[in-house]
Amino acid sequence: MKRTTLSLIAVTTALAAVTGFATLTTADGTAAPAAKAPTRLPVERAGLVCPAPSTSEVAETVYTSYTPSGTAGTGGAAATGSANRADKPTAQLRPAASGATRGGTSGGRKPKAPKAPATVTVPGKPVTARVEGGAAPALTGSATGTLAPGWTVQQSTVVTAGGARGLLGLSCGAPDTDFWFPAASTAKERQDYVHLTNPDDTAAVADIELYGPEGALKSQFTEGIPVPPRSTVPVLLSTLTGEAAQRDVTVHVTTRSGRVGAAIGAADDKLGSDWLAAAADPSGSAVLPGIPADVTSVRLVAFVPGEDDADLKIQLATPTGTIVPAGGGTLHVKSGMTASIDLPDLTRGQAGSLLLTPSDPKKPAPVVAALQVVRGKGENTEIAFIPAAAAVSARATVADNRAKASTLSLVATGAAAQVKVTASAGSGGGTPVSRTVTVKAGTTATLADLVPEGLKGAYALTVEPVSGGKVYAARTLSVPEDGVAMFTVQPLVDDRGTVEVPSARQDLKVLDD
Repeated sequence: MKRTTLSLIAVTTALAAVTGFATLTTADGTAAPAAKAPTRLPVERAGLVCPAPSTSEVAETVYTSYTPSGTAGTGGAAATGSANRADKPTAQLRPAASGATRGGTSGGRKPKAPKAPATVTVPGKPVTARVEGGAAPALTGSATGTLAPGWTVQQSTVVTAGGARGLLGLSCGAPDTDFWFPAASTAKERQDYVHLTNPDDTAAVADIELYGPEGALKSQFTEGIPVPPRSTVPVLLSTLTGEAAQRDVTVHVTTRSGRVGAAIGAADDKLGSDWLAAAADPSGSAVLPGIPADVTSVRLVAFVPGEDDADLKIQLATPTGTIVPAGGGTLHVKSGMTASIDLPDLTRGQAGSLLLTPSDPKKPAPVVAALQVVRGKGENTEIAFIPAAAAVSARATVADNRAKASTLSLVATGAAAQVKVTASAGSGGGTPVSRTVTVKAGTTATLADLVPEGLKGAYALTVEPVSGGKVYAARTLSVPEDGVAMFTVQPLVDDRGTVEVPSARQDLKVLDD
């Protein structure tokens, strides 16, 4: 009887640890005290994956690694659970091996670790590392202890010549099992590689699905793609299908075992190149923040993964309010098909954010979306991508900001919001500064002048909601080169610096027979 009672208590206590809501009646019939509500504690480990930045010999890549000071959701206190551990906190990137390339010539390189691969030693100060040429490998890394909550890494690459010319920027992502990429392409003028990087010690197996304007594309070699442990596999999209080249393609990456980091490197022969990051999960509405004021072309690409078609209302949140773009107020997206629409003269000299909502609020259909945006004209063009973003719930950070080169866009949708924006110390010196910004409902606010005092090097920008409605954010980094307005846009992703931990307090009395 004693062993049975102990087993029951062990199982019930485990359930309480998982759910925070388990209750228990002791052997004498007395109800045990109810479990406390879950609390939020800092994470003790975080992982990130950075794809191989470029194969160009004229490429120059900068890695910027950063962990914010304090921990969101804990009143700015240090990470309590991990701070008391004896283990020394770490945040380090390591090279991944190059697996077999699926199509094209993007892989097969011998891994070469970057010099001082952006190892953070203390929260609050960015660390940078620079790599020249096309030998830089994909990187995987993890942060532990006080360096884990909010750890972020920015990968910025400048390619000054060739088909991949441009500024390619990417916030290195967390490994996962499901990714959506609208705005990819198999067109002749595009070279789109989906990079699959496995950060773990066991092999992963991935599947890739392609959807064009007429539905699923007949594809081959897209199921059961092996990604060996701690390695990366680039896959050229145009080699996966024998169908005619498609300008607008939605890519769905899933894993049947393990997990991977995924991003698409897109290079256009005429427009330039950049990274296409995964869009926010399918939802009835979408926010695409941070369209620069001087873009010359905007193309919206959307896909509906569910069984119902979507009728979307398109609006632009400007600095002064929400408007309907001329000639582009609605978009019909059929189930299982990729739809697109060009939005000429969208911004008219004002930075903004695109808002997608159901035309009939009573009939929402989950949708994924992304923008292809272009700056410049003729031979001096540059391309970038803006995927739909999730709202910043607690805190989000983007690294590798530079004086007079970075613009932060903040958009509030349903209600006005206040956010705290902090510019960190610079990688080479400087004093952090903060500002509270009020964003009116239905508008986009931009900040280009929040820079650390005495800045030397690169700095990070951290956004923390204070009050009001949902806020979405994106950063534009502009680096002009030989008359080309090179730029890249990164939506800010909530850093998940804290985690809900159930609190189970039991007063158990075990009776022995």
